[in-house]
Amino acid sequence: MKDVFIVGSKGIPAQYGGYETFVDNLVTRQVSKGIKYHVACMTFDKQPKHYDYNGADCQEITVPNVGGAKAIIYDLKALNWALEQIKKNNLRNGIVYILACRIGPFIHSYIPKFHKYGFQVWVNPDGHEWLRAKWSMPVRKYWKVSEGGMVKNADLLICDSKNIEKYIHESYSKYNPNTTFIAYGADVLSSTLTADDAKVQEWYEKHQVTPNNYFLIVGRFVPENNYETMIREFMASDVKKDLVIITNVERNKFYEDLKEKTHFDTDKRIKFVGTVYDKDLLKYIRENAYGYIHGHSVGGTNPSLLEALADTKLNLLYGVGFNKEVGEDGALYWSKTPGFLKDLLEKADKLTPKQIDNLGKKAKQRVIDEYSWKKIVDEYETKFLEN
Repeated sequence: MKDVFIVGSKGIPAQYGGYETFVDNLVTRQVSKGIKYHVACMTFDKQPKHYDYNGADCQEITVPNVGGAKAIIYDLKALNWALEQIKKNNLRNGIVYILACRIGPFIHSYIPKFHKYGFQVWVNPDGHEWLRAKWSMPVRKYWKVSEGGMVKNADLLICDSKNIEKYIHESYSKYNPNTTFIAYGADVLSSTLTADDAKVQEWYEKHQVTPNNYFLIVGRFVPENNYETMIREFMASDVKKDLVIITNVERNKFYEDLKEKTHFDTDKRIKFVGTVYDKDLLKYIRENAYGYIHGHSVGGTNPSLLEALADTKLNLLYGVGFNKEVGEDGALYWSKTPGFLKDLLEKADKLTPKQIDNLGKKAKQRVIDEYSWKKIVDEYETKFLEN
């Protein structure tokens, strides 16, 4: 039996983001009987629970709710839990898989402890956390140093983007990092909802949106997702359709600054509609968008991009390597050059149904061929068992 400890996701069953969805799929779609998953799950509860989830051994790790630092504390406490379990149950020759690069300054002290029991330490380096604008400069410096520490000490780095793998080798060649590429996954399934469903009708009526008459943006409301460019360019266009923005928007400084810079509140086409937690409803909204605009500029294979390619026929992606690698010829690409996205939106608005269908087929095929959860889980299981 190969014991695999997974550290760094908030927990399963998934109610959060990309890492949580990944771990959930890894566990629920498990094929090999030769792997036993042990999953750390974050909690603020003083009485952490231990439970089974689809055969995975799940342990809640209690952390103090102290802002960004809680993730570092969580990872370290989760590694201590993994070490205790290995010692207590006399486990040998397994894998500790750490998601993200938060504990670089501390990881070197853990490596020999795990190696003592034949356990390798693997890391998923995620995207460029140190480039995210939400962090202050000292925190960004910490993330960069931490990334270097993880790359230097890991036995293996599993990159979910070929561009991230390339970046790791170019930036940390002095460490001669051992890497491999296994992508993130997505499902190509249609929404079970129809236009007659009450929740569908309620959502469209509430936001005064008409199916197939809106461009859509879905993503965290942060500067590196290029909201300013997308909104400014849309406002400059003569597109008559709405721009529906599904995001965790709070009336924060970024929102107020954006409003002041662009005056988007004066454009009736632009609609911030909050978040949609109902996955089937979100899928329906994607399927019935005229087009999807993706502005993510930081990170590897982005989950919301895969979902868009699987669900929406017409996708307009910010033209960075991460996005081009995923979309290939199944999408259209834009740059931040003033007027570029405006022109692309106006051209996209005039595409024929056949042209849009062709793009949609290519996009969906990309996901089926390269990013299906079945393929991703199979690649992970093969990798876990070959060591």
